[in-house]
Amino acid sequence: MFINMRNPFNKVIVYIVMVEICDLLMLNFMYGMFYCVDSHFHFSPSILMYDRSYWLISNVTYFVSINWICILLHNRLISPETIVSKAGRTILLQVILFLAALSLLGIVAPSIYTLAAFYIPTFLVISAERLILHKGFGFIRYTGRDNRNVVLVGDGQNMQNLAGIMTDRWNGYRLLGTFTEKQENGYPSPIKRIDGVDGVVPYVMSHRVDEVYCGLPSAYKDKILPIITYCENNLIRFYSVPNLQNYYTRKVSVIRMDNLIVLAMRREPLSLLQNSMLKRAFDFIVSSLFLCTLYPLIYIIVGSIIKLTSEGPVYFKQERTGLDGKSFVCIKFRSMKVNNDCDKVQATENDPRKTKFGDFLRRSNIDELPQLINVWKGDMSLVGPRPHMLEHTEYYSQLINKYMVRHFIKPGITGWAQTTGFRGETKTLSDMDGRVKHDIWYLENWTFWLDIHIIINTFVNMIHGEPEAY
Repeated sequence: MFINMRNPFNKVIVYIVMVEICDLLMLNFMYGMFYCVDSHFHFSPSILMYDRSYWLISNVTYFVSINWICILLHNRLISPETIVSKAGRTILLQVILFLAALSLLGIVAPSIYTLAAFYIPTFLVISAERLILHKGFGFIRYTGRDNRNVVLVGDGQNMQNLAGIMTDRWNGYRLLGTFTEKQENGYPSPIKRIDGVDGVVPYVMSHRVDEVYCGLPSAYKDKILPIITYCENNLIRFYSVPNLQNYYTRKVSVIRMDNLIVLAMRREPLSLLQNSMLKRAFDFIVSSLFLCTLYPLIYIIVGSIIKLTSEGPVYFKQERTGLDGKSFVCIKFRSMKVNNDCDKVQATENDPRKTKFGDFLRRSNIDELPQLINVWKGDMSLVGPRPHMLEHTEYYSQLINKYMVRHFIKPGITGWAQTTGFRGETKTLSDMDGRVKHDIWYLENWTFWLDIHIIINTFVNMIHGEPEAY
């Protein structure tokens, strides 16, 4: 059987099959490595996974998982973060299916330590393999194979930006030219203007064109429809590029409402159920483990010192603004003397309200640990915008554009702003504006691995010490 490689669909199939084969090779390579290491060092006391039944079930469940979690390496524009995230989700699903299959077949499952010892390195190896494959696919396109011949119709900033993408050889496009009504259209000089809009159909009829991208406004409907009709009847992909650049630069989502197409101006990653469930599960597991193990001892030690060194309760509780602008009671270890300004005035570097032990708690971030109770309850997350006092929310929402956007997600114990220089007191309005912009960037670009990155940076900063931690 021969595959017609001129058909882009067939090329996608080839790429997908290549990824599946390489993934399965890496999985079985890791089985071999695991067997050799364990046979030599005997580190796994539980059931080992190199019995034939375990091997067969693992391969079958991985094959199911890789086809369930779509492989996107054939996409011309895909970020490394997405590639790693897809690999992680595939491994996670495979583990779940693997354990479920063992349970249904009445086979004793390996211990959690054995699973972790095998699957964590396997995830890293498969992630690296996929990143290398993606670079390889890009190189194929860079050399001129698997390229798509495209033309652009219209001008404007969006189309000029699109032209920049199309002229990057790694993306695998061959930009034949543009069709615009104006001779001076803003495209850089290497990109030639072929003709006016009326010349699109005649050109496409006489040249091999795979894709047409149109950025004309709806006022050109009478000229756009013939182009669409010809493309549809001749197996040419037609793409409409809405001109939002003048007033909107963020990624948008398409929503269908009956026969209407609606663009959602804001559909952050955590608005998707699977992402919010993943984040909540991680928050619940981590907070539960901490509260049931280390926290009781920390509470006894810290609480005793607080009671011995100053009058007042162990906990400081304050209403703060949370998800969707609703208030909740935020819990901290008390680091200040009881005072009447706690709900109005931020802590400063030499704040006389702080106790000596409280100053240590704040600099070491230990005062924030009780907020894991808020995380466990679901009021907060481990990572997210820091929650502000109600009075500050009311004040800054009137002065800073899009300030309330940060409340589309749960507040966090730590956040992107805090690990990138916007921690502590906001002395000026520009300080708060910078924090808000970083918070909005986080909610628009959230990934599970970004959360892990922020948590690691938070621990590193705690060890090194932070000048703004007061």
